[in-house]
Amino acid sequence: MVLAALVVLALAGGLFLMRRMLLMSAPRCMAGRWHGCYDTFNGVVLMTLVTLPLAVLVAWVLARLRPARGGLPAWRMSLAEVGMVHGTVPFLWLTMMPGAGAGVVPGRVSLVPLRDLVTMGPLGTVGNLLVFAALGFFAPIRFEALASAPRVLALGAACSVLVETAQYVLRLDRVSSVDDVLVNATGAVLAALASRRWWRTTAPAAPGRPRPAPAPTA
Repeated sequence: MVLAALVVLALAGGLFLMRRMLLMSAPRCMAGRWHGCYDTFNGVVLMTLVTLPLAVLVAWVLARLRPARGGLPAWRMSLAEVGMVHGTVPFLWLTMMPGAGAGVVPGRVSLVPLRDLVTMGPLGTVGNLLVFAALGFFAPIRFEALASAPRVLALGAACSVLVETAQYVLRLDRVSSVDDVLVNATGAVLAALASRRWWRTTAPAAPGRPRPAPAPTA
């Protein structure tokens, strides 16, 4: 329950800070218009928040339909699964939005580390940190194999490389930068460290239970 409360609190704080920006896109989104809603930052964020109750409902249904496995509570497993999807898809949508010269401007690549970082600005840096933050936060909770900071770092970097490659191949008028990969992966591992107390790990042996005798040596 503490985990769910922290997620709700973070979302509520973000909603309060961005309330004016979100209201700008509200009329078009509520009218179901694609232009001005689903092709803008404000619109995508607004629809992410609007669909949050549905995501919570899906997590609740999943938790009710299955028992806990491997000692992990069913509600935590369901929350982690829904959180990974609901918290990652909107950012992927934003990163794959085509620019004004999409399909015309050839793909651009920047492979010099830290060169583009100074031009991102605070908003760009924070946005890149959040792209795979939900994945980094919830993946170690859901999957025992990912309950490791280096593995989450590798996962975030691999997913970011796929996104940057897609931007280049699809000619979305975006720069495929190594700095995006570095910042995306950093955001994933920082979020993972924030959820470390809830990581899915092998449960220790019960106290008092006799341990198996060691195998005899030759």
